[in-house]
Amino acid sequence: MKTMKHCTLPLTIAALAAAAPAWAQNVSAGKAVFAQCAACHAISATHGVGPGLANVLGRKAGSAAGFRYSPAMKRTALTWDAKTLDSYLRDPQAAVPGNTMPFSGLGDDKQRADLIAYLATLQ
Repeated sequence: MKTMKHCTLPLTIAALAAAAPAWAQNVSAGKAVFAQCAACHAISATHGVGPGLANVLGRKAGSAAGFRYSPAMKRTALTWDAKTLDSYLRDPQAAVPGNTMPFSGLGDDKQRADLIAYLATLQ
């Protein structure tokens, strides 16, 4: 009987399975979803009703210079990454109770993933 010295196949499959949601992300679709956000948010560092979203990934929530954040957003310890953005975009009031963004949330998992993929391009 022949034995295998080392098999990386299970690890490779696990790594691919973990990456699968990233394959499903569509930046173009995310840009279309962003149309809902564009009334308040710019894709640059320029602020409107909401803060500009350039370089939002990796930024501490409530920290964009020159924007007047709600006390709740200033107090939060969140740093925007795919996980925290997903939670916030799903239900802003649950993620940061007392924030003042007048948006009830984006319930569609695929649209949130696409939107976050698009926001990641705003670097």
